[in-house]
Amino acid sequence: MLRGFIAGLVVANAFEWVAHKYVLHGTHRKGKPRFSPLPTSMKSHWEHHKVVRKVNFYDDAYTQGLSHWRTENEVISVCIAAGVFGAAFYPFSKGMALAACYSACNYYYTHRRAHLEPEWARKKIPWHYDHHMNSNQDANWCVTKPWFDYVMGTRVISSSALQESNPLGIPLPTILSDRLNQFSKRYLPARWVAVENQTPDGLEVEESCVKTGI
Repeated sequence: MLRGFIAGLVVANAFEWVAHKYVLHGTHRKGKPRFSPLPTSMKSHWEHHKVVRKVNFYDDAYTQGLSHWRTENEVISVCIAAGVFGAAFYPFSKGMALAACYSACNYYYTHRRAHLEPEWARKKIPWHYDHHMNSNQDANWCVTKPWFDYVMGTRVISSSALQESNPLGIPLPTILSDRLNQFSKRYLPARWVAVENQTPDGLEVEESCVKTGI
């Protein structure tokens, strides 16, 4: 059960990365708008980006609950993902099925709280704060934990203040964090944005939301 649950958490984090990159942001196409298999979700997500860039990471859509179309879209999407993965995993691993349901709930809780409490987000999930406020918004795809951003080489850090204590993104004793950081620097290094593109606190000087054609 425990092994299945841990495996399910890893799969869920990989799904976060894939869905965020290819569904919510869409794939670049030369001379055309980005492509997403779920264009409504992509439209919702880019609207979310525009809002939080204007009000320092805050998004009041979450205070309106399901009456706001973007919140409704996110909740429905998360429930569908949990249902599909949970049903697919259940016949051979109840632990993975449980992880799918937990991960969906944790994703929504974490994402919602982050955009209602920006300072909490800066401290607890700096990789997601970087996703929105970094000069490169096509990076840092994970929300709950930065695991697959390190695996895929897409963790891009804008300042030392927004660097997590270790690649797992969870509190650990200093000796363990140091070992993980040494391993990461050697095999799964994070990238840093160019200094000239940053303000003193690590944020870019000008708005640079990517044109999506939507």
